[in-house]
Amino acid sequence: MTMLAIGGAVGAGLFVGSGAVIRTAGPAAILSYAVAGLIVLCVLRALGEMVVARPVAGSLAEYARMALGPFAGFTIGWLYWYLYVILVGAEAVAGAAILATWIDLPQWTLAAALLIVMTAVNLISVRSFGEFEFWFASIKVAAILVFLVLGILYVLGLWPDSRAGLGNLTDHGGMLPNGLTSVFTAIVAVMFAFGGTEIVTIAAAESKEPGRAVAKATGNVLWRVALFYVGSIFLVVAILPWNDAKVLTSPFVSALNEIGIPAAGTVMQAVILTAVLSVLNSAIYVSSRMLYVLTRDGDAPAGLVKLNARGVPVRAILLGTVAAWAAVIASYVSPDQVFKFLMNSIGVILAFVYLAILISQLRLRVRLQREDPASLTYKMWGFPVITLLVIAALLAVLISMAFMAEQRSQLLASIISLVVVAALYPLRKRFGRTRPVTGEQELAKVG
Repeated sequence: MTMLAIGGAVGAGLFVGSGAVIRTAGPAAILSYAVAGLIVLCVLRALGEMVVARPVAGSLAEYARMALGPFAGFTIGWLYWYLYVILVGAEAVAGAAILATWIDLPQWTLAAALLIVMTAVNLISVRSFGEFEFWFASIKVAAILVFLVLGILYVLGLWPDSRAGLGNLTDHGGMLPNGLTSVFTAIVAVMFAFGGTEIVTIAAAESKEPGRAVAKATGNVLWRVALFYVGSIFLVVAILPWNDAKVLTSPFVSALNEIGIPAAGTVMQAVILTAVLSVLNSAIYVSSRMLYVLTRDGDAPAGLVKLNARGVPVRAILLGTVAAWAAVIASYVSPDQVFKFLMNSIGVILAFVYLAILISQLRLRVRLQREDPASLTYKMWGFPVITLLVIAALLAVLISMAFMAEQRSQLLASIISLVVVAALYPLRKRFGRTRPVTGEQELAKVG
């Protein structure tokens, strides 16, 4: 569970996407990552509080349902499912692009192979998913730790032919070469790079001691994310000038080349492929479990709830994979229109989900304090002040995106996704079934 929490936070966005963030904010990208990480970790803490107090499968949608009603549960559940289904397709395409540099096959063939292999892993058992994710996360963590050690040696002048010092932090326009507003602009992009940390709370329902597992995993994420993200970005901008063109293309590869590591590009490509496979593996798992929960709650066809002898929702996994195929096909048939819109349409869904988590925690915390205070063994920091501050920060991020030309299309497309899902709820009320109240739902009731 701990490795799942770390693996969810460390993806290709760190290894590749950090270049654009550094170009936007300069050395102050360190601050952008720190602030964005703190916001997301507060969200994770709020979610962890609810999971420990009321462990239940499909926690994101279930807590929205408990606190805000069936409409919120339906909307958040389907939005989250849609996010990860499209992400499955996108990661398969990204992985195929990396493999194509080594294997002389059409990229669509490689994307199909990745989808088939990772789907098979998830169909075998929850244990197989967890083991694959453990090793994927271990490789990513090992790569970052090696980079941190090499970077520190280089900056301290302990590496052969290294230039000691932190001059690159101030020699090219200072720490804030593009002004303080650039730090906030970068936060918008950085925040969604941390997406995936919440997966641990979904997987917790299938662990032996969900409350204990979540408390341990989320409690350890804080300093590890700080070390991996903030520490590695600090070293990148210390080793290379922030305005060097090589930083934009591939910051980690460029930094390793500057240090003098042979075959740095090939090694980092392998690490990035591992990160892509990790996200692909997790996305298939998460989308299937969320669909299973929607089915259980009467928000999706009842046939999808069927489990096999190993406790795996086979039909839910296969439906999500089939939907992901549509995204893969779109990436080759209409990359500049359909696929681009699909990617934009999931751009800020996580922000909507984070807001739902925080608002749900606000309402459920009040009920639990009144009705079952003993269950609050793992609490959100500084309640309710910090919860309200994080809600305000997320709203500020969404509002600011409307005034950023490069971010506006993502905001609009994601709002369209939200409106479409919300508009389907009246149909669910009219034609859907009322879920039976089971022992699990009874346990989850808080008022």
